[in-house]
Amino acid sequence: MSAAAHGAPRERLSIRPAEPADLARLHAIYAGHVLTGAASFEEEPPTSAEFERRWKSIVDLGLPYLVACDGDGPLGYAYAGPYRPRSAYRFTVEDSIYLAPTATGRGIGARLLGAVIDGATRAGKRQMLAVIGDSANTASIALHRRLGFAPVGTFQSVGFKFQRWVDSVLMQRALGEGDRTAP
Repeated sequence: MSAAAHGAPRERLSIRPAEPADLARLHAIYAGHVLTGAASFEEEPPTSAEFERRWKSIVDLGLPYLVACDGDGPLGYAYAGPYRPRSAYRFTVEDSIYLAPTATGRGIGARLLGAVIDGATRAGKRQMLAVIGDSANTASIALHRRLGFAPVGTFQSVGFKFQRWVDSVLMQRALGEGDRTAP
């Protein structure tokens, strides 16, 4: 399914590769999630230099790192990064998606994630995993389900944040030929 088929919000929105000029806004969006939610298991936001290093590491691998923008600038971002460093995992990626609070519920997440799925498929990846922080994160779980992810398990109480135990929900979807053929 192409990104265009994932549904478009009624507003003027562009999805494009993230650029260095976007990073300060994307860093602020992520820092807000770190400080207020359990989607990320980081407890302190990374420095801007570390955030930029992470962005560059994804881009240097030829993987999608995309931003959703309207006339006022970035509303959110999503990317596909390596699932794990061992070579046998090289065809599997993990997605991440973060939206500004004002961007939720407008179809932007579906557009971003759809474009990341398309980009990872074009990059030759065969499986995409979602490791969703907090089993109470029903919006992210529903978004991934709408875009073809199936639940594969839950790691219970593997994180401790905001003085409570937090689960990780695992979801997966095939990309391209998936496991029907060798890469």
